[in-house]
Amino acid sequence: MTRFPHDQFAKQYLEELLTSIGEVRVGLEVLGESRQVDVWFAPNDSPLDTPSSEPNALGILGRMAQTPCLLEPYRNPPTPTEIRSCLLKLFLVQADDQRKARREGERSDEVTLPFLWVLATSASEPLVQGFGGQVNETEWMAGIYLLPQWLRTAIVAINQLPEIPETLWLRILGKGETQRRAVAELVALPKESPFRISSLELLLSWRLTLETSQDLDEDDQEVFMNLSSAYEATLEQGIQQGRQEAVENLLKARFGEVDEMLAARLPAILKLSPEEYMPLLVQLSREELLARFPGEGGDD
Repeated sequence: MTRFPHDQFAKQYLEELLTSIGEVRVGLEVLGESRQVDVWFAPNDSPLDTPSSEPNALGILGRMAQTPCLLEPYRNPPTPTEIRSCLLKLFLVQADDQRKARREGERSDEVTLPFLWVLATSASEPLVQGFGGQVNETEWMAGIYLLPQWLRTAIVAINQLPEIPETLWLRILGKGETQRRAVAELVALPKESPFRISSLELLLSWRLTLETSQDLDEDDQEVFMNLSSAYEATLEQGIQQGRQEAVENLLKARFGEVDEMLAARLPAILKLSPEEYMPLLVQLSREELLARFPGEGGDD
Protein backbone atom coordinates (compact mmCIF):
# COMPACT_ATOMS: atom_id res chain seq x y z
CA MET A 1 0.00 0.00 0.00
CA THR A 2 3.07 2.25 0.09
CA ARG A 3 2.59 3.83 -3.31
CA PHE A 4 -0.67 5.70 -2.62
CA PRO A 5 0.37 7.30 0.71
CA HIS A 6 3.78 8.13 -0.75
CA ASP A 7 2.24 9.69 -3.86
CA GLN A 8 -0.07 11.80 -1.73
CA PHE A 9 2.77 12.87 0.55
CA ALA A 10 5.11 13.68 -2.35
CA LYS A 11 2.53 15.88 -4.07
CA GLN A 12 1.54 17.69 -0.86
CA TYR A 13 5.18 18.07 0.14
CA LEU A 14 6.28 19.56 -3.20
CA GLU A 15 3.23 21.82 -3.23
CA GLU A 16 4.03 23.06 0.29
CA LEU A 17 7.67 23.80 -0.56
CA LEU A 18 7.11 25.41 -3.96
CA THR A 19 4.02 27.52 -3.28
CA SER A 20 6.18 30.20 -1.69
CA ILE A 21 8.14 30.77 -4.92
CA GLY A 22 5.55 30.23 -7.64
CA GLU A 23 2.29 28.70 -8.84
CA VAL A 24 1.75 25.00 -8.19
CA ARG A 25 -0.91 22.72 -9.65
CA VAL A 26 -1.25 19.16 -8.42
CA GLY A 27 -2.88 16.64 -10.75
CA LEU A 28 -2.89 18.93 -13.79
CA GLU A 29 -5.02 17.42 -16.57
CA VAL A 30 -3.36 17.20 -19.99
CA LEU A 31 -4.83 16.70 -23.43
CA GLY A 32 -5.20 13.31 -25.07
CA GLU A 33 -5.97 10.25 -23.01
CA SER A 34 -6.83 10.72 -19.35
CA ARG A 35 -3.50 11.79 -17.88
CA GLN A 36 -2.44 13.98 -15.01
CA VAL A 37 0.84 15.71 -14.29
CA ASP A 38 1.75 14.95 -10.68
CA VAL A 39 3.03 18.47 -9.97
CA TRP A 40 3.18 21.41 -12.39
CA PHE A 41 5.10 24.51 -11.33
CA ALA A 42 5.77 28.02 -12.64
CA PRO A 43 7.94 30.50 -10.70
CA ASN A 44 6.62 33.86 -9.55
CA ASP A 45 7.41 36.81 -11.81
CA SER A 46 8.10 38.92 -8.72
CA PRO A 47 9.34 36.80 -5.80
CA LEU A 48 7.95 37.63 -2.36
CA ASP A 49 10.39 39.17 0.08
CA THR A 50 10.37 36.43 2.71
CA PRO A 51 12.99 33.81 3.72
CA SER A 52 10.81 30.97 2.43
CA SER A 53 10.23 32.69 -0.93
CA GLU A 54 13.94 32.56 -1.77
CA PRO A 55 14.61 29.65 -4.18
CA ASN A 56 18.02 29.26 -2.52
CA ALA A 57 16.24 28.14 0.65
CA LEU A 58 15.26 24.97 -1.22
CA GLY A 59 18.75 24.18 -2.49
CA ILE A 60 18.80 22.06 -5.64
CA LEU A 61 15.00 21.82 -5.66
CA GLY A 62 14.92 25.63 -5.77
CA ARG A 63 17.30 25.61 -8.75
CA MET A 64 15.03 23.16 -10.56
CA ALA A 65 12.11 25.47 -9.90
CA GLN A 66 13.66 28.57 -11.46
CA THR A 67 11.83 27.75 -14.72
CA PRO A 68 8.40 26.21 -15.43
CA CYS A 69 8.57 22.48 -14.86
CA LEU A 70 6.80 19.18 -14.32
CA LEU A 71 7.76 17.13 -11.26
CA GLU A 72 7.02 13.40 -11.32
CA PRO A 73 8.02 11.62 -8.06
CA TYR A 74 8.41 7.82 -7.92
CA ARG A 75 8.60 5.71 -4.79
CA ASN A 76 9.92 2.70 -6.71
CA PRO A 77 12.42 2.77 -9.61
CA PRO A 78 10.51 3.94 -12.70
CA THR A 79 10.26 1.63 -15.68
CA PRO A 80 11.01 2.67 -19.27
CA THR A 81 7.25 2.74 -19.91
CA GLU A 82 6.73 5.13 -17.00
CA ILE A 83 9.51 7.42 -18.23
CA ARG A 84 7.93 7.46 -21.69
CA SER A 85 4.58 8.31 -20.10
CA CYS A 86 6.22 11.26 -18.32
CA LEU A 87 7.78 12.42 -21.59
CA LEU A 88 4.41 12.23 -23.33
CA LYS A 89 2.85 14.42 -20.63
CA LEU A 90 5.73 16.87 -21.02
CA PHE A 91 5.25 17.07 -24.80
CA LEU A 92 1.50 17.61 -24.40
CA VAL A 93 2.06 20.44 -21.90
CA GLN A 94 4.71 22.01 -24.13
CA ALA A 95 2.42 21.80 -27.16
CA ASP A 96 -0.38 23.45 -25.19
CA ASP A 97 1.94 26.26 -24.10
CA GLN A 98 3.01 26.84 -27.71
CA ARG A 99 -0.62 27.00 -28.85
CA LYS A 100 -1.41 29.57 -26.17
CA ALA A 101 1.64 31.63 -27.19
CA ARG A 102 0.52 31.66 -30.83
CA ARG A 103 -3.03 32.72 -29.88
CA GLU A 104 -1.61 35.61 -27.88
CA GLY A 105 0.82 36.58 -30.63
CA GLU A 106 3.86 35.73 -28.54
CA ARG A 107 6.96 33.81 -29.47
CA SER A 108 7.60 30.49 -27.76
CA ASP A 109 11.33 29.94 -27.23
CA GLU A 110 12.82 26.53 -26.47
CA VAL A 111 14.37 27.81 -23.24
CA THR A 112 10.97 28.91 -21.92
CA LEU A 113 9.28 25.55 -22.45
CA PRO A 114 8.59 23.51 -19.29
CA PHE A 115 11.28 21.10 -18.09
CA LEU A 116 10.56 17.59 -16.77
CA TRP A 117 12.15 16.35 -13.54
CA VAL A 118 11.61 12.66 -12.83
CA LEU A 119 12.26 12.32 -9.09
CA ALA A 120 13.11 8.64 -8.55
CA THR A 121 14.21 7.12 -5.25
CA SER A 122 16.67 5.18 -7.43
CA ALA A 123 17.30 4.62 -11.13
CA SER A 124 19.18 1.72 -12.68
CA GLU A 125 22.14 2.24 -14.99
CA PRO A 126 20.39 0.49 -17.93
CA LEU A 127 17.36 2.80 -17.52
CA VAL A 128 19.47 5.94 -17.48
CA GLN A 129 21.65 4.80 -20.37
CA GLY A 130 18.62 3.73 -22.37
CA PHE A 131 17.34 7.30 -22.34
CA GLY A 132 20.76 8.84 -22.94
CA GLY A 133 21.07 10.33 -19.46
CA GLN A 134 24.39 12.00 -18.63
CA VAL A 135 25.74 13.58 -15.44
CA ASN A 136 27.13 17.10 -15.80
CA GLU A 137 28.70 17.79 -12.41
CA THR A 138 29.95 21.22 -13.47
CA GLU A 139 26.32 22.30 -14.02
CA TRP A 140 24.46 20.07 -11.56
CA MET A 141 25.79 17.14 -9.47
CA ALA A 142 26.02 13.38 -9.17
CA GLY A 143 22.63 11.67 -9.27
CA ILE A 144 21.10 14.13 -11.75
CA TYR A 145 21.04 12.62 -15.25
CA LEU A 146 20.27 15.07 -18.04
CA LEU A 147 18.64 13.61 -21.14
CA PRO A 148 19.58 14.96 -24.60
CA GLN A 149 19.13 18.74 -24.80
CA TRP A 150 15.89 19.07 -26.76
CA LEU A 151 14.03 16.60 -24.55
CA ARG A 152 14.28 19.11 -21.65
CA THR A 153 14.21 16.27 -19.14
CA ALA A 154 16.31 14.92 -16.30
CA ILE A 155 16.10 11.78 -14.18
CA VAL A 156 17.06 12.41 -10.55
CA ALA A 157 18.31 9.31 -8.71
CA ILE A 158 17.73 10.55 -5.16
CA ASN A 159 19.83 7.81 -3.54
CA GLN A 160 22.86 8.99 -5.55
CA LEU A 161 22.66 12.66 -4.53
CA PRO A 162 25.47 13.87 -2.26
CA GLU A 163 24.28 14.23 1.33
CA ILE A 164 24.70 17.97 1.64
CA PRO A 165 22.24 20.64 2.86
CA GLU A 166 21.43 21.66 -0.74
CA THR A 167 19.91 18.24 -1.47
CA LEU A 168 17.97 17.76 1.78
CA TRP A 169 14.55 18.69 0.39
CA LEU A 170 14.92 16.11 -2.39
CA ARG A 171 16.33 13.39 -0.13
CA ILE A 172 13.22 13.62 2.07
CA LEU A 173 11.51 11.94 -0.91
CA GLY A 174 14.07 9.13 -0.86
CA LYS A 175 13.79 5.59 0.41
CA GLY A 176 15.43 3.43 3.08
CA GLU A 177 18.60 4.82 4.65
CA THR A 178 18.55 7.82 2.31
CA GLN A 179 15.21 8.92 3.69
CA ARG A 180 16.03 8.02 7.30
CA ARG A 181 19.14 10.19 7.33
CA ALA A 182 17.32 13.04 5.57
CA VAL A 183 14.52 12.99 8.15
CA ALA A 184 17.13 13.08 10.93
CA GLU A 185 18.74 16.13 9.26
CA LEU A 186 15.34 17.81 8.97
CA VAL A 187 14.61 17.26 12.67
CA ALA A 188 18.04 18.68 13.58
CA LEU A 189 17.49 21.94 11.67
CA PRO A 190 17.00 25.09 13.79
CA LYS A 191 13.34 25.45 14.74
CA GLU A 192 13.06 28.71 12.80
CA SER A 193 14.31 27.18 9.53
CA PRO A 194 11.95 27.75 6.56
CA PHE A 195 9.85 24.70 5.69
CA ARG A 196 10.97 22.69 8.76
CA ILE A 197 7.65 22.77 10.61
CA SER A 198 5.42 22.25 7.55
CA SER A 199 7.60 19.36 6.34
CA LEU A 200 7.49 17.68 9.76
CA GLU A 201 3.71 18.02 9.86
CA LEU A 202 3.36 16.36 6.44
CA LEU A 203 5.70 13.55 7.47
CA LEU A 204 3.66 13.08 10.63
CA SER A 205 0.47 12.87 8.57
CA TRP A 206 2.07 10.18 6.39
CA ARG A 207 3.14 8.24 9.48
CA LEU A 208 -0.36 8.41 10.96
CA THR A 209 -1.78 7.09 7.68
CA LEU A 210 0.54 4.10 7.93
CA GLU A 211 -0.18 3.67 11.64
CA THR A 212 -3.90 3.22 11.00
CA SER A 213 -3.38 0.73 8.18
CA GLN A 214 -3.96 -2.97 8.74
CA ASP A 215 -1.82 -4.28 5.88
CA LEU A 216 1.67 -2.81 6.16
CA ASP A 217 4.20 -4.54 3.94
CA GLU A 218 7.95 -4.55 4.58
CA ASP A 219 8.43 -1.28 2.71
CA ASP A 220 5.63 0.38 4.70
CA GLN A 221 7.20 -0.75 7.97
CA GLU A 222 10.53 0.73 6.92
CA VAL A 223 8.87 4.06 6.08
CA PHE A 224 7.06 3.96 9.43
CA MET A 225 10.38 3.61 11.26
CA ASN A 226 12.04 6.29 9.13
CA LEU A 227 9.32 8.76 10.12
CA SER A 228 9.51 8.02 13.85
CA SER A 229 12.00 10.81 14.54
CA ALA A 230 9.75 13.28 12.69
CA TYR A 231 6.81 12.07 14.80
CA GLU A 232 8.73 12.57 18.04
CA ALA A 233 9.98 16.01 16.98
CA THR A 234 6.48 17.14 15.98
CA LEU A 235 5.03 15.82 19.22
CA GLU A 236 7.70 17.58 21.28
CA GLN A 237 7.11 20.78 19.34
CA GLY A 238 3.37 20.53 19.99
CA ILE A 239 3.93 19.98 23.70
CA GLN A 240 6.28 22.97 23.87
CA GLN A 241 3.81 25.18 21.99
CA GLY A 242 1.02 24.01 24.27
CA ARG A 243 3.07 24.83 27.37
CA GLN A 244 3.90 28.29 26.06
CA GLU A 245 0.24 29.01 25.28
CA ALA A 246 -0.74 27.87 28.77
CA VAL A 247 1.84 30.15 30.40
CA GLU A 248 0.81 33.11 28.22
CA ASN A 249 -2.87 32.56 29.06
CA LEU A 250 -2.10 32.45 32.78
CA LEU A 251 -0.05 35.64 32.59
CA LYS A 252 -2.87 37.36 30.67
CA ALA A 253 -5.39 36.25 33.29
CA ARG A 254 -3.24 37.67 36.08
CA PHE A 255 -1.85 40.85 34.52
CA GLY A 256 -4.22 41.65 31.66
CA GLU A 257 -1.60 41.29 28.91
CA VAL A 258 1.78 39.82 28.15
CA ASP A 259 3.86 42.92 27.46
CA GLU A 260 7.40 42.94 26.08
CA MET A 261 9.03 42.58 29.49
CA LEU A 262 6.90 39.56 30.43
CA ALA A 263 7.31 38.03 26.98
CA ALA A 264 11.09 38.31 27.39
CA ARG A 265 10.79 36.04 30.46
CA LEU A 266 8.96 33.22 28.68
CA PRO A 267 12.07 31.29 27.52
CA ALA A 268 13.48 31.25 31.07
CA ILE A 269 10.13 30.22 32.56
CA LEU A 270 9.70 27.37 30.06
CA LYS A 271 13.07 25.91 31.00
CA LEU A 272 11.41 24.80 34.23
CA SER A 273 8.93 21.95 34.53
CA PRO A 274 5.22 22.81 34.95
CA GLU A 275 5.48 21.62 38.55
CA GLU A 276 8.21 24.21 39.12
CA TYR A 277 6.85 27.23 37.29
CA MET A 278 3.10 26.97 38.01
CA PRO A 279 3.31 27.94 41.73
CA LEU A 280 5.58 30.87 40.84
CA LEU A 281 3.21 32.17 38.17
CA VAL A 282 0.30 32.00 40.57
CA GLN A 283 2.00 33.42 43.66
CA LEU A 284 4.55 36.00 42.49
CA SER A 285 3.65 39.56 41.59
CA ARG A 286 4.60 41.02 38.24
CA GLU A 287 7.64 42.75 39.73
CA GLU A 288 8.72 39.56 41.48
CA LEU A 289 8.41 37.56 38.25
CA LEU A 290 10.52 40.11 36.39
CA ALA A 291 13.15 39.93 39.11
CA ARG A 292 13.00 36.11 39.41
CA PHE A 293 13.54 35.32 35.72
CA PRO A 294 16.24 36.77 33.47
CA GLY A 295 14.85 38.55 30.41
CA GLU A 296 15.97 38.47 26.79
CA GLY A 297 16.72 41.77 25.10
CA GLY A 298 18.63 43.48 27.89
CA ASP A 299 15.64 44.98 29.75
CA ASP A 300 16.81 43.87 33.21
